[in-house]
Amino acid sequence: MHLAQTIFQPEGRRLEFKAILPEKSDLAKTIVSFANDAGGELYLGIRNSPREITGLSEEDLMSIEEQTSNIIFDRCYPAILPEITFLTEEDKHIIRVTVYRGSMPPYYLKDKGKLKGTYIRVGSTNRLADETIIAELERRKRNVSFDSEAVMEKAVSELNIDNFKKEYQEKTGETLDIQTLRKLALVKEVNKTEYPTNAFILFSDDNLRNSLFHFAKVECARFKGTSSEEFIDQKSILSNIALQAEEAYNFVLRHINKGAVVEGVYTVSRWEYPVKAIREAIRNAVVHRDYSFTGKDIKVAVYDDMVEITSPGLLPPSIDYDMMESRQSDARNKIIAPVFKRMGIIDQWGNGLKLIADELKNYPNIELRWKEVGLSFQAQFVKLDYVSEQDSPEIFGNIRENIHEYIKKYPETSRKHPETSRNIQKYPEIHPETSGKHPENRIYSRTNTI
Repeated sequence: MHLAQTIFQPEGRRLEFKAILPEKSDLAKTIVSFANDAGGELYLGIRNSPREITGLSEEDLMSIEEQTSNIIFDRCYPAILPEITFLTEEDKHIIRVTVYRGSMPPYYLKDKGKLKGTYIRVGSTNRLADETIIAELERRKRNVSFDSEAVMEKAVSELNIDNFKKEYQEKTGETLDIQTLRKLALVKEVNKTEYPTNAFILFSDDNLRNSLFHFAKVECARFKGTSSEEFIDQKSILSNIALQAEEAYNFVLRHINKGAVVEGVYTVSRWEYPVKAIREAIRNAVVHRDYSFTGKDIKVAVYDDMVEITSPGLLPPSIDYDMMESRQSDARNKIIAPVFKRMGIIDQWGNGLKLIADELKNYPNIELRWKEVGLSFQAQFVKLDYVSEQDSPEIFGNIRENIHEYIKKYPETSRKHPETSRNIQKYPEIHPETSGKHPENRIYSRTNTI
């Protein structure tokens, strides 16, 4: 990206601006945070708030470059080799420090040590890593995923996997015998005894899953209005992870509207949200969440104005949601993801984000917003045309009147779709295309199809 474009970007996971060279410890924290995560760029000579190119003195450029290099060399471990570049914009001098994703994490401050000096990037801040995150960084260095590690509390032969065996056979047509388990790397042999991996425990219905991964669940809620102050409905999905995504998806379908579009003598259905995209987002949350984080669950929330999905764990460093159509693929859980692929739940070729992007094109009134909230990733499907009844009672009054007139004019619709007329007073909505050629032919109703 050209500098003229970069300076208008907000600070974030991969970007930071400083008017002058920061304090030694602050600079070192930023550098190790970038190296432990996705890499990043630090610009010296650009003030962040308010954003302004302040520039650096030309006479000081070489000195600042040397100070920067020395601070990184003296204070960061293992060794980090940044790329330092001189730039000129608006006749002002800027230094860009580029840090690449490190291959030897965790990186930390030498004087603090690994436990007290390891930092990660969370949004636009540098956060001290706890032991769980440090352990994940150690696994990344060894190219080992958390879900592949063995659990030696119970042998494979003692594990309750009845439901998973049945689900796996229904989806694949294959028997989940010991040979298949080995092929899928769901078991590991230790001292001539085969033990389940963390992934296999998560797929099981054994009591061991409830004790080790009681947080590996999906909390679903339908809230009243646009805030989380009052529940209309709640559900805790406690099943094994092979079933969680579909159960959460069905919960969403029960709480969103479905439109009836009359085209000639036919009635065509259309959901108010891109449900294929939402289904894919929920599946991604289950497959790619960080199961090493204790006490954190997936949350699926339905509001009047959006559907929101929150998953523990930051976005993998190599994935960029701004490039959704480029078929990106990077599995955090290297055992779970191939099993889901084998069962036909996900596509291993990185088509998930493209599917979401493609379906959103058919819903111009829905915007996908994503952000990292703390150590979680959040995706929101937001209605751009949402208007509350409280804010515009006259609009909703007209909507009800128009719908009643429509039902009088087309009574056969009421007979074919009785749920439409029953729920019209409670849930009146109009699709944004209502303003088109035949607005009388489009209605939305609350329908429970699941």
